[in-house]
Amino acid sequence: VQLQASGGGLVQAGDSLRLSCAVSGISLRTYAVGWFRRPPGKEVELVATIDWWDGDTISDSVKGRFGVSRANAKNTVYLQMNDLKPEDTAVYYCAARKQGVVHFNVWGQGTLVTVSS
Repeated sequence: VQLQASGGGLVQAGDSLRLSCAVSGISLRTYAVGWFRRPPGKEVELVATIDWWDGDTISDSVKGRFGVSRANAKNTVYLQMNDLKPEDTAVYYCAARKQGVVHFNVWGQGTLVTVSS
């Protein structure tokens, strides 16, 4: 099982960015995928999740600016980030959990997003 996050980079405040999480070895029809981030010097925090039935949750800190979606045929989950702010600067990770499992237990390498003011 592998998850690979990509799409990070250096952007200016107000810009948009779309992160991709390429998944292999599992089916998005039976796994939920979450996006997490670790800001510099801070703990990992949940950003968004999307479940196998397409239900999604968005953290209050990014609600209205971020959205999560998936393309089952491409085995890819996306995190669309709009109106980025300097406080969104972080390493972003995607992780997966199988239906019936409580915690996200399959993690990929992160991708760095830096938002300049």
